[in-house]
Amino acid sequence: MRHVLVTGGAGYVGSHACRALAKAGYLPVALDNLSTGHRWAVRWGPLEIGDVADHKTVSAVMAKYRPLAVMHFAALSLVGESASQPGRYYDNNVSGTLTLLQAMRSAGIERFIFSSTCATYGQPDSCPIAETARQQPINTYGRSKLMVETILRDFATAYGLHAIALRYFNAAGAAANDGIGEAHPCETHLIPLVIEAALGRRGPVQIFGTDYATPDGTCQRDYIHVNDLADAHVRALELSAQQSGFQAFNLGTGRPYSVREIVAAVEARAGRAVPQQLGPRRPGDPDALFADPARARAALGWQARESDLDNIIGSAWAWHASLAGAVSEREVRLAV
Repeated sequence: MRHVLVTGGAGYVGSHACRALAKAGYLPVALDNLSTGHRWAVRWGPLEIGDVADHKTVSAVMAKYRPLAVMHFAALSLVGESASQPGRYYDNNVSGTLTLLQAMRSAGIERFIFSSTCATYGQPDSCPIAETARQQPINTYGRSKLMVETILRDFATAYGLHAIALRYFNAAGAAANDGIGEAHPCETHLIPLVIEAALGRRGPVQIFGTDYATPDGTCQRDYIHVNDLADAHVRALELSAQQSGFQAFNLGTGRPYSVREIVAAVEARAGRAVPQQLGPRRPGDPDALFADPARARAALGWQARESDLDNIIGSAWAWHASLAGAVSEREVRLAV
């Protein structure tokens, strides 16, 4: 059996990657400390509870399953929190990844697929953003991911690591029919916030800024279906078997949607208005962020097949509606 170690495999993107790996004939082994992940999201392989920063635990899991590669999703990812707790973010995202890489070296594992982010680019000079754009992150979260990319480059040069960094834009959507979707302890993503407001589970959606240089005045972002992200990880895994060194790819559609377009799409799905509250801009929010995905298309043979807005909103709506107001992990498991 072809085992792949998936750190953060009980989380949002990690669980969808496990699903895609299983469909491709691999056995995903989820390693997760369950600080933000969920037991119910681990459905396609074993769950090992532990932290990537624990060298002994990671080494034991690698010895037990002898994975052919590692997909690394385990990270803290709240931009605001990263500003107030930088030590925690550098410890988890950078030091934890370094511990994982050292354990891989000891175990003789050479293939590493890294969950990176468009936040490494900061405020771009222009859009669409290509991989050659300057990487000047403007928050601790983005800097922690860029630091890991630097480590991967050095490990690839010094130790022959086969490393691929996948820079996501805005992950969205769900595999609701298979019982997994977005369930963050502290939700910050626009689409689930709008859906929960439409379902009456939270107050009005906050719209930060209506004076951006965009057609409707609200900022634009590139939304990519989580299933398309998962597919790219499997393709990157297969590429890593053929090529050594460090490579990076943007994962996005190249087609941005504004905040107001997202709200309108949810309203169309819900058949009712979404309560809204207008507010001032947040510091550091660019007018638009969207990808140039040409390199991923060329090297991975990948394209975003499920990322049209109707499908993203429809799958996310199905997931959140299926929860029926679940408030505990056990209730979520029963609801799906």
